[in-house]
Amino acid sequence: MDEKRLEIIERASSVYMKYGVKSVTMDDLARELGISKKTIYKYFDDKSELVRSIVEMKTQMDKALCLNSTEHALNAIDQLLGISKLIVEHVGNVNPSVFFDLKKYHPDAWQIMEEHRWDFVLNMIIKNVEKGVEENLYRQNINPEIVGRMYVASIDNIFNPDIFPWPQFTFQAVYTEMIRFHIKGLVNADGLQYLTQKTENGEF
Repeated sequence: MDEKRLEIIERASSVYMKYGVKSVTMDDLARELGISKKTIYKYFDDKSELVRSIVEMKTQMDKALCLNSTEHALNAIDQLLGISKLIVEHVGNVNPSVFFDLKKYHPDAWQIMEEHRWDFVLNMIIKNVEKGVEENLYRQNINPEIVGRMYVASIDNIFNPDIFPWPQFTFQAVYTEMIRFHIKGLVNADGLQYLTQKTENGEF
């Protein structure tokens, strides 16, 4: 990818994540980036292409970070803790209007996110559940597919302003409670003992 195009994608992403997508015009974006609007249009036909490129980059980064985290985790519990930490770090400060804007005004970009969640994220959680059962850290009577779908659906609810109006409920606070609820619902006695050790060490 052209270096300048990548730079615009990365910097524009920060602007949209902070202020939302709809509220930032291309003039606003050019001003924020300190470049001319002509330069932006040299690399992107319109705002929709830029937004779509940002979402594509974000989903690829998410995959790489999650895969790296799971590969180096000691067990299924550590996998989930590592993934949750990454999610809080990368999504915690995102303006929640971003997701509403994508869904309403940029359906092609939204579809990329939906496919990412219902393919990559779903399968990642299913594999985590299967791994935890094999390691005898999770309950044996778990349906991995149901748990995976519940997890992905829960993420949708976190960004629903009718359920968790912002800023009264921040993503970080709601997601942290959700992942604690999720993990404690998975573990058996051995898993709970391991989780308790993590809690005492300030890791959960």
